[in-house]
Amino acid sequence: MSEALRVAVLGGGPDAEREISLASSRAVAHALSGAADVVYAVVDRPDPPMLRALGVDVIFPALHGRSGEGGPLQDALAASGVAFVGCGPSAARLAMDKLATKLVARGAGVPTPEACVFDPFDGVSAIGMPAVVKPTHEGSSVALFVARDGGGWAEAHAGACAWVRGAPGRTMLVERFVRGRELPVGLLDQGMDMGAGLAALPLVEVMPAGGVYDFDAKYGRDDTRYVVEPDLPAGVAAALSERALAVARALGVRHMARADFMLPADGGEPMLLEINTMPGFTARSLLPMAAARAGLDLPALCAHLVTIAKRDGPAEIGQESD
Repeated sequence: MSEALRVAVLGGGPDAEREISLASSRAVAHALSGAADVVYAVVDRPDPPMLRALGVDVIFPALHGRSGEGGPLQDALAASGVAFVGCGPSAARLAMDKLATKLVARGAGVPTPEACVFDPFDGVSAIGMPAVVKPTHEGSSVALFVARDGGGWAEAHAGACAWVRGAPGRTMLVERFVRGRELPVGLLDQGMDMGAGLAALPLVEVMPAGGVYDFDAKYGRDDTRYVVEPDLPAGVAAALSERALAVARALGVRHMARADFMLPADGGEPMLLEINTMPGFTARSLLPMAAARAGLDLPALCAHLVTIAKRDGPAEIGQESD
């Protein structure tokens, strides 16, 4: 940053990923402490007056989940008139909705596994086996159930029904399970000096010991492996980067994102699973890992995001693409 800015870093929120948000936000606040006047705030559902009262130049909302990164907080941020890091309201909503993201992806020519809405009253998978059941509007693989056969489906169905009962009004989807290599693609706005617009960061392959990159593999276990710039068949890295950018641009993403892909073991086309518009900033988080390979350590990455947020100001609906 060319001059010291007053930056509010927000953490917490009412979502299932609150603890992850607290870890991310503390890491961001610490990373920015040498380059900005940092105000750290743990929030629930802040409104525009509360956000304006922070008295800062930029807000960095390191919140994860439906309320924190799926539109409601972005409504308040946009209405506050304060510049903020991340997507505006409409892009945030589309990206948080996994089925909407699939429709946008297919419209952009990007393959994605077939999926349908989960019906708790039907004990049969509409798309056959193997299948994944997961919330339509959650991140970090919260309430993820994998069924490889009929017995596994019965367990997944029961687990998903229990989750729905505990979260009235929430929906889940059933998605065809893709066996293969998990290859998230980090995206970062290159900023004024490098030419505005999103660009792909080096790829990071995720290798969970249990075979599924669920919540436990992300945050509870120590045996998940990460390989930066993995060895891939010719053309795959470029194709993944192009597809990630195509979906992000079609959604109207700004500043950063992480698009999660599977490369099928049978040699098929890379398949988009979902896109995350406020990736984590913990020690195991993939966007900072990819940015570090590109030459941006966490302090530099966070300072860069604050700079481009100040450049862009508060996002307005309909004006969120790069």
